Amino acid sequence: MPIPLPIPSAPGPWPDAPLLPRLVLEPTMSREGVFDGAWWPRSHHVLAELPDLITALGAHLGRIIRIGLDTSAWDGVPRSVVVNGVMVRVNWFAGSDATISVTRGFQDHFLLLVVPPGTAPDTAASAMTGASATGNHTPAAELLLG
Repeated sequence: MPIPLPIPSAPGPWPDAPLLPRLVLEPTMSREGVFDGAWWPRSHHVLAELPDLITALGAHLGRIIRIGLDTSAWDGVPRSVVVNGVMVRVNWFAGSDATISVTRGFQDHFLLLVVPPGTAPDTAASAMTGASATGNHTPAAELLLG
């Protein structure tokens, strides 16, 4: 069973509190499948989305040193972002807007399916469940079809 992280649909009782990232990780972290989990950002604004994702991933995976993403899927991609006082490098690649790579330590990579903002909740839930299943081997495009 995947590790579901809280997925609030609205802010909590504190109006200025950030929303937790919609993130699910493969529970064993066995690295046997294509994906190590899935993330469903609320927008294409990378500077608004990455800090909370990196904070949540850091709590489960340890210190994140690099994020790799497709610049065509995001608005205003920087070369780095500072999260909790730590600089995280942002690498750019083309052709895979449905994924984001996460690096901790030396060459320790994780791959997350990125469910596009605005995806119907049922489709997003199905894709996230598939990507976070132990031993998953379904391609991103197929997972995102619902």
